[in-house]
Amino acid sequence: MTANVSLPTPLPAALEVAAAELFDVAAALKSEARFDMLLDVTAVDWPARTPRFDVVYHFYSTITFARLRVKTQVTEADPAVASLLPLYGSALFMERECHEMYGIDFRGHPDLRPILLYEGFKGHPLRKDYPIRLEQPLVPYRK
Repeated sequence: MTANVSLPTPLPAALEVAAAELFDVAAALKSEARFDMLLDVTAVDWPARTPRFDVVYHFYSTITFARLRVKTQVTEADPAVASLLPLYGSALFMERECHEMYGIDFRGHPDLRPILLYEGFKGHPLRKDYPIRLEQPLVPYRK
């Protein structure tokens, strides 16, 4: 990854970046534009479009009180982006949730175990092609 990222001036309310540039852009946003807080990581599923997924980040600056949305697109064949955990500690659980609900892989994330669903849950329930009437295996009751 390179550190040669030039941010537009002035920053718009939303940026679209390539998945390969995401980590570098986020690092520049933190160091140069003073966006010191990652508020949210989510995804949007567009099943009829290629690439299928948008991964969406919301940043906030506690210094300038500005908000910024950063969006990147990933394909269904390789739904992966770099983890922002080295930059923002708040990414720990948000990336896990996004991975669990949409199947987006966050490369470099140390622990992508489920946090909302149980181990063995089949599929990704927020994908638009998830079968609504799918019956999941029962989890045995623990005493």
